[in-house]
Amino acid sequence: MTDPTSYKAGLWRFVPATVQAILFGFFCTYLAPVSGGQIFDYVYPWVPALGIEAAFRVDALSLLFALLITGIGAICFLYAASYFEADRRLKRLLTLMSLFAAAMLGLVLADDAITLFVAWEMTTLTSFLLVGFDHQKERARYSAQQALLITGIGGLALMAGLILMGEAAGTYRISEMGDLTNAPMYLVILLFIFIGAFTKSAQFPFHFWLPGAMAAPTPVSAYLHSATMVKAGVYLIARLSPQLGGTDIWIWTLTLVGAATMVVASFWALRQTDLKLMLAWTTLMGLGALMMGLGGGSYYAVGGALTFIVVHAFYKAALFLTVGLLDKGAGTREADQLSGLRRAMPRAFIIAMLAGASMAGLPPFVGFIGKELIYEGALQSPVQGIFAATASLIASALMIAAAGMVAIGPFFGEQKSPKEAPKDPSPLMWVGPGLLAVGGLLLGLFPQGLDALITQMTQTVRGEYGAPEVKLWHGVNTALFLSLLTFALGALFYRYLRAIQGSLIIEERRVPDSDRVYDILLNAMKNTAAWTARTVQDGRMMSYLRVTFITLGLMVWAAIFAGEGQVATLELDIPLFHWVIVAITAACTITILFTGSRLIAIAALGGVGAAIAVIFVLYSAIDVAMTQLLVEILIVAFVAIAFIKLPRAGTGALRIGDAIVASVLGLGVTFGMLAVQGADIALDVTEFFEQASYPEAAGRNVVNVILVDFRALDTLGEVAVVVIAGIAALAALRAGKRIKE
Repeated sequence: MTDPTSYKAGLWRFVPATVQAILFGFFCTYLAPVSGGQIFDYVYPWVPALGIEAAFRVDALSLLFALLITGIGAICFLYAASYFEADRRLKRLLTLMSLFAAAMLGLVLADDAITLFVAWEMTTLTSFLLVGFDHQKERARYSAQQALLITGIGGLALMAGLILMGEAAGTYRISEMGDLTNAPMYLVILLFIFIGAFTKSAQFPFHFWLPGAMAAPTPVSAYLHSATMVKAGVYLIARLSPQLGGTDIWIWTLTLVGAATMVVASFWALRQTDLKLMLAWTTLMGLGALMMGLGGGSYYAVGGALTFIVVHAFYKAALFLTVGLLDKGAGTREADQLSGLRRAMPRAFIIAMLAGASMAGLPPFVGFIGKELIYEGALQSPVQGIFAATASLIASALMIAAAGMVAIGPFFGEQKSPKEAPKDPSPLMWVGPGLLAVGGLLLGLFPQGLDALITQMTQTVRGEYGAPEVKLWHGVNTALFLSLLTFALGALFYRYLRAIQGSLIIEERRVPDSDRVYDILLNAMKNTAAWTARTVQDGRMMSYLRVTFITLGLMVWAAIFAGEGQVATLELDIPLFHWVIVAITAACTITILFTGSRLIAIAALGGVGAAIAVIFVLYSAIDVAMTQLLVEILIVAFVAIAFIKLPRAGTGALRIGDAIVASVLGLGVTFGMLAVQGADIALDVTEFFEQASYPEAAGRNVVNVILVDFRALDTLGEVAVVVIAGIAALAALRAGKRIKE
């Protein structure tokens, strides 16, 4: 363990926060033109042959996320510089956080699907390292692995979805992709995109990894789970809405998944006593609300969701950092061990009250505006309006109770904390969350600056004109009555919080724990993989050959059925002598399969090769026939030597199975050749070798010229492989002989 008195970081620890602040100022210069409708594109060639570009776009949607990433990033970096000032691991932490911030900026600014995916995977890897920062703790390692597996699986699905989108649209530039809802692979694309987004933004049923990620240090949790990583999936859905959105399956999937995430997370949030863990569950509630809003389709629903992105980022980052203040200043973040700290920690108290009021959606905070717009969007949804409004009402009321847990519980009542003299930590730790808390109030009082940007964002996401007006007072309407009902229910839930928590503890015993289900599935996957390895790779050469030939046969037949060309017709009008050669080949093949003598099998194998060589001669391929004969002589000799060391032949059942495998593969190759002959194939390469064979290589046999001239290095490599394999076989035989001796 690090001795806290032996180390104190220097001024260098403020450099990352300064960089983030400079980037925030840089992106602020785009606010005026982007709010006016301008878009800035920056394109750099990356892999031109594949049509891949490092393309970046600054529009309203990407600009908002860039401002949140850098602005809240500067605050979290400053907080971390003080939180870990006596920890030698601070350099590693700030480096990882900087890499993560760069990856997130690349993700939200990317206008090329491949660029977006690369940045997406960078966030997965860096977040894995951040969640597992305290790697000496088993829980941190477990949570980091869990997050990596879940989001990694989602990343693979996203890659497939983006590639299918690019192929369907004819371009990988996201801004140039048109409406893909009528694409033949639309449902498959949607499935892959949804898996990628839902795993990244921890939507039900992939929600369980996010609370586990609270094993990360407090500054990391505040950064990842307020404005950055967990909103990457939300950003993806918003960014791809013009291409994929508007269909019934889009609307209902996002609505149902978002609503399920909201309701499940809201009840689990009240169950927690660890304030940081409680905030993690309320983060899930917010993410569910965002997904549901983006699925609503109406400009009120989309605009409300986009406004709530800002609302959630402000109050959630402030509250996460406030919990860190309590942990540092009072010695714990357990709610049942904290009370009456408003006088001992006045700054933390003020910050918690301001941020908690925004979280509860109280006027005049920006949280009230966000909640009103979410209600308006739910009510204006044509089909799922009542369902969405009910889910929002339940989750918002429970959100008020959760806000009370962090803003009221630790600061009122009789003073209690593990530390005898709790106090506010360093100003460097409370100035950041203080700015966010006050910012939530100022945005609520003066939302005009946010209105123009939200309008442009809504039009970007929906692909058409129309956006809600971001203002504090929307008049006396249904949304206002729902807000009043929310306040009443929220106060009621907080009043009976103890009883609700007791009931949830009882119900928890009846509900499978998410980690337990994850462990069961993970162990099942491991056991299946182990069984597959034992079955397929049992250490016997014949098993490997069977698997190889079965796989090859399936691939050949799959290619035949997937092909669009016609299979060429077999020409049966051939001389009798040719039929005799074919019959000899077939007879030798059958003999190999069913003879009990290895010598006869070897002789029959040589007969097959000789018959094929005769066929080459009949069709004037003399050089190929000579090569075939030489190869067959060597094969017969090598096989005869090898058979001395091989075990006894298998049973009749295995022989029949091998015959079936050989027949399937042989027929597949035959029909594959016929399919190739019947296909319309470009002959440019063939014509090149026919024309260049003699002038450039002084050879009239095109096949020989290709092997020994145009592709001489390939041939040399193949010869080297054969020689190396022979040396390895000889070494293995000698080793076996020494073991026996």
